[in-house]
Amino acid sequence: MRTILAALLGLSLLSVAHASQSDRRMFIIPNDADGYGVDRCLANGEHCGRAAANSYCQSHQFAQATTYHKVDRDEITGAIPADTSGGCKNGRCDNLVAIVCTK
Repeated sequence: MRTILAALLGLSLLSVAHASQSDRRMFIIPNDADGYGVDRCLANGEHCGRAAANSYCQSHQFAQATTYHKVDRDEITGAIPADTSGGCKNGRCDNLVAIVCTK
């Protein structure tokens, strides 16, 4: 009886963990300098980037951004093929920002 109860408890905890993971998503976007400073706010995770991050999440059917910060290309394994420019144009490479959105 205890084994069955423990198994059911374990399954319920796994289903809760799975549900919470599906309610979060990380988006990796280019950090384009636009002259307004929003790019620096997002990349540095500063409060001034919250509105831009939240707007990005809402445009992708999520409620809000939980975090946003600069990401190094090395941290994104396999996302940028080594045999291409990987976002580099005319000798200029885009910086990347990660925005984590929740439902």
